[in-house]
Amino acid sequence: MAVTDFDTKVAVVVRDDLAAWQRLNVTAFLMSGVTAAAGPGIVGEDYLDADGTRYLPMLRQPVLVFEATGPKLRTVYERALRRDVPIAVYTAELFATGHDDDNRAAVRTVPTAELDLVGVALRAPHRDADAVLRGLRRHP
Repeated sequence: MAVTDFDTKVAVVVRDDLAAWQRLNVTAFLMSGVTAAAGPGIVGEDYLDADGTRYLPMLRQPVLVFEATGPKLRTVYERALRRDVPIAVYTAELFATGHDDDNRAAVRTVPTAELDLVGVALRAPHRDADAVLRGLRRHP
C-alpha cells in the first residue's frame, strides 16, 4: 500500500547535522511516541516466516523520514503547534539521559521557544501533515 492509501501520514524529521547513530536513535524514539499515541489499528498482525517463527508486529503504514536544518526543523515544529498537530519531540539534551523519566525531566526544564530540537515526528491527516512538512526533502 502507498502513503496515499491511508487517511493519515506518518513522518519523522531529523536535523541534518546529526551523526548517523543519532539520526537512527532519534527516529526510533520518535516513532515509539507516534505509535503509542496512535491507538488501536496503527499496528498490524504478528509476522510469521515459512517455518512458523513469530516476529513482532509493525506499523501498518509507511513512515516518511525527512531531514532539515536546525532553523527549518524549528519551522516544522511551529507549523505543527499552530495547526494543533500532535508531535513527538527529541531534543539535544536527551542524548545525555538514560531513561524516560530523565528524558521528560530534561524537556520540562526548557521553555518552548528554547528547545534544542533535533527531531520531531507526527501522524496527522494528509492535509495537515503536508502543510507542516512543506519544503522538506526526504532523508537520503
